[in-house]
Amino acid sequence: MTTPRVSVLITGATTAEGVRGNLFLRDGVFADPADAPAGVERIDADGLLALPGLVDLHTHLREPGREDAETVATGTLAAARGGYTCVHAMANTDPVTDTAEAAEYVASLGERDGHCQVVAVGAVTKGLGGEELAELGLMATSRAKVRVFSDDGRCVNDSLLMRRALTYVKPYDGVIAQHSQDPRLAGPGACCHESEISGRLGLPGWPAQAESVIVARDVQLAELAGSRLHVCHVSTAESVEVIRWAKRRGIQVTAEATPHHLLLDTTYVEGFDTTFKVNPPLRTSEHLEAIREALADGTIDTVGTDHAPHARQDKDHPFDIALPGMLGLEQALAVVMEVMVNTGRMDWPTLVARMATTPATIGRVAGQGRPIAPGEPANLVLVDPGARATVDRDVSASRSRNNPYHGLNLPDPVVATFWAGRATYRRP
Repeated sequence: MTTPRVSVLITGATTAEGVRGNLFLRDGVFADPADAPAGVERIDADGLLALPGLVDLHTHLREPGREDAETVATGTLAAARGGYTCVHAMANTDPVTDTAEAAEYVASLGERDGHCQVVAVGAVTKGLGGEELAELGLMATSRAKVRVFSDDGRCVNDSLLMRRALTYVKPYDGVIAQHSQDPRLAGPGACCHESEISGRLGLPGWPAQAESVIVARDVQLAELAGSRLHVCHVSTAESVEVIRWAKRRGIQVTAEATPHHLLLDTTYVEGFDTTFKVNPPLRTSEHLEAIREALADGTIDTVGTDHAPHARQDKDHPFDIALPGMLGLEQALAVVMEVMVNTGRMDWPTLVARMATTPATIGRVAGQGRPIAPGEPANLVLVDPGARATVDRDVSASRSRNNPYHGLNLPDPVVATFWAGRATYRRP
């Protein structure tokens, strides 16, 4: 979105490392605060934290094709409200982002309508069909410069095809981001973590091993290809152990956890509220604890929101028929603060690594996740670490309302977000 760049002097902010001082944003970069002219706009940031703008590797913006659920404009506004200055737009649009032209179109939508940087994710296979590789090289060398490829929502189940994809993207420094789901163990009807709860509710069960067996296969294929693998939305303790093994072995594997798999457990589905139907499903407490521990110790590298807006007509069905997915961008930072920072599991520099620096590195996005220092791009979020509020889905910037945090009292941290020196969100 084209908005005028303005000069802003932010006074009294404290960085994640605990350094307090002034920040001067000018012409899209951080400049020396001593150079701020008289009369420049000032923002009093006393008591606020200044963090690099957040980066999401896993966002569904729905445009083109499902603008009734979300658009680039509404989705990136939700991102800015959540402190994000960059999101990766997943490929399961209509048409699918499986060609260079489609990737360039998504990038152009971001340039025209975005409230943050929009990076196109390319499909691994044509039409997400899992049978023939998409235009990986053409997307990588296009103006969109695609570096992340994913059939998210559909596992690349064919082992030979997965090996070829990993091999093909290697010369472009690309990464295959896999939705790890064995299609036989977690069949078409599976919609609830396989447990006492799924049996009692009569919902088709999804065992933890349906995820971990694919992760185990893929890390070995990544080793064979000498290429990069990113495991999307890790949700099970078994997957965590496989990833730990792979990292000890030196395999180029990274992984993400979602906010909902950090906070919400299987008990939330007991009311059959389809807001809580998600893929992979909400897990039991022992899995949540494993995910939290792995995020803290770096086995899981990033937080990916898997922001998945749905129109009401797609959620207003019996639980096993409704589409899976939930909103995530606006409350992701709040959830990580609540579960990880406020409990002492994670400090602020580690949060910056998990939610800004590392995802920018995985996605090979220059200019994002950079230090707050003169000469660096002015991508910034101002955070009030003590603010809290009750989440209200009806005031969301998203076009959809499938917010799983509705009614919960959580941190409400984002005071302002600046992308390339432009204010994309200011708390009223």
